[in-house]
Amino acid sequence: MQTVRIGHSPDPDDAFMFYALTAGKVPIPGVHIEHVLEDIESLNRRARAAELEVTAVSAATYALVADRYRLMDPGASMGKGYGPILVAREPIDPKEIPERVVAIPGSHTTAALLLRLYVPEEPPLIQVAFDKIPQAVLEGQADLGLLIHEGQITHQEMGLVKVLDLGQAWARDTRLPLPLGVNVMRRDLGGAMHRALSQALRDSIGWAHAHVDEALDYALRYGRGIDKETCRRFVLMYVNDYTLTLGAEGHAALERLFALAHARGLIPAVPPIDPI
Repeated sequence: MQTVRIGHSPDPDDAFMFYALTAGKVPIPGVHIEHVLEDIESLNRRARAAELEVTAVSAATYALVADRYRLMDPGASMGKGYGPILVAREPIDPKEIPERVVAIPGSHTTAALLLRLYVPEEPPLIQVAFDKIPQAVLEGQADLGLLIHEGQITHQEMGLVKVLDLGQAWARDTRLPLPLGVNVMRRDLGGAMHRALSQALRDSIGWAHAHVDEALDYALRYGRGIDKETCRRFVLMYVNDYTLTLGAEGHAALERLFALAHARGLIPAVPPIDPI
């Protein structure tokens, strides 16, 4: 029995898509799955050291680890007209962003890469755990916060206002979905294992869509206090058609993100897009 460690975030969308694997409803013959739950920036750092056999990473980080990891076709988080947002305590002219302190969820997140693409004159940055960013802004540790995960739809309830919507900006400029997170497998696992793992994740996502309420009940454990309907809304925003398979649009979106980042000198090279 081969042990494969799968790293993913303790967030409702990841919990939803991995539930069937976690609960043993989608077994992989000859493979014992060990789940490793950490925030996405921690997983990004571990991927740079190739620690885990399979892991979720920010799309921006895949560009840095593509020599050791291969893209999985299932499991991507792509926004369709939505994505990370910059929020503040009160309205701020976006032209003032370079002069304001911004709390980001990690320097290797796709959100941080998008900030650099859309705010070329980089503002002062502080790194804050993604779920602590709203409080950091409310307490004045930062003027602006870069929100990912469910904060994108709950920020108003916390008394925060949107200053810049990077998902909308991306959709306006590219007419493509916004690739935020992907799942990757170490290349040394080999093609047969790659195919087995990808099919298992695709089956797990399909099982969750076929048993939405049961999978949502599990995902809600990771919802940080949100109610079930908010959890449903958030999960179904990011576990969508592109999560089952990247397809032509998903491929094009990744290619566009990496081409833009490379042209701006933000990543060293455009990585291979060879999902399985």
